[in-house]
Amino acid sequence: MTQPVIIAMWSGPRNLSTALMRSFAQRRDTVAWDEPFYAAYLEATGLDHPMREEIIADGITDPHEVASRCLKVPAPPKSVYYQKHMTHHMIDGFPLGWAERVTNVFLLRSPERVLASYARKRESVAADDIGFSMQRRLFELTSAREGGKPVVIDSDDIRQQPEVALRALCSAIGIAFDPAMLSWKEGPAPEDGIWGSHWYDAIWKSTGFVPPEDDLPQLDGELAEIVEEVRPDYEFLRACKLPIN
Repeated sequence: MTQPVIIAMWSGPRNLSTALMRSFAQRRDTVAWDEPFYAAYLEATGLDHPMREEIIADGITDPHEVASRCLKVPAPPKSVYYQKHMTHHMIDGFPLGWAERVTNVFLLRSPERVLASYARKRESVAADDIGFSMQRRLFELTSAREGGKPVVIDSDDIRQQPEVALRALCSAIGIAFDPAMLSWKEGPAPEDGIWGSHWYDAIWKSTGFVPPEDDLPQLDGELAEIVEEVRPDYEFLRACKLPIN
């Protein structure tokens, strides 16, 4: 009997995270959950996000209940429980003990690309919104607890060599690679959060990982300042990324 695997994929927004969730959801052995703590995060912070009321009404606002459900193993024939987590959702007071019992992976994208994409969807942005500081904190907590470095995967590597990168990722977390991960059907998918109609226009038009991006966008003003604020955390994590051969 295949042992169940619970994967917590820690990412910031606009980070290839939805495409990677879509990729894992194509596996016959996998069930996916999109941003489990989002409703609880909005309820606790009072932040005004697009579709705020709809997200809260549709989701689970008790973070302890969310944490409990994150540890619920999938029913056979499913054996992989893939969770797309936003690092900035893990605010003070939200439980983190559950993460000690899952396989934690960290997904990276350059802050320039994250901010350029995020700013097209929201009028204002702060460093905390894109989650680099919390991503590093979670990485360090996981590393200290496990006595080694958890897996870090770079979104650029996935876009440059999807099959090679996904094979390396699957090997690193102890599951078999499935070729079905390389493509999907265009349009919405059952695993998408209710917020997909606002954020997922690009993924809904895709059928697989898109080619590598051009040169980094040139940002100025407040966005450039945020890049410099989060760069140390990004570079720290990037130095630990999974080698792709």
